[in-house]
Amino acid sequence: MAAPPNASPVIRTIAMPADTNPAGDIFGGWLMAQMDLAAGSVASRVSRGRAATISVEAMAFLRPVQVGDEVSLFAELEDVGRSSMRIHVEAWRRARDSSDSIKVTDATFTFVALDADGRPRRVPMPELPESRTA
Repeated sequence: MAAPPNASPVIRTIAMPADTNPAGDIFGGWLMAQMDLAAGSVASRVSRGRAATISVEAMAFLRPVQVGDEVSLFAELEDVGRSSMRIHVEAWRRARDSSDSIKVTDATFTFVALDADGRPRRVPMPELPESRTA
């Protein structure tokens, strides 16, 4: 069985009744919005400013999320272009009464850095981790 990434989640939240469909499962749109928030947090940090989602690639819902589940979103920068950033996000659920986490979906989000007028701007060069600067 797979385990969540060995990193801190960008977002951790609880699925609530207001976010359900008639069958009692959490709406896929709610989960996608949480993933977009996580990717957007990374994009803003990397671009040091405003950034907007321009695409999402290949999202498949593997397992349902139930009311009360803790949802953890892990995001990792995959690539940086002149004005764009590709960020991979994984969503994992954990039932309130369990210590086991299950991957529910993942997708790659592409963001573009924007200037004050909403036009694309250059992404600053990413800073290297301290261990790689020596």
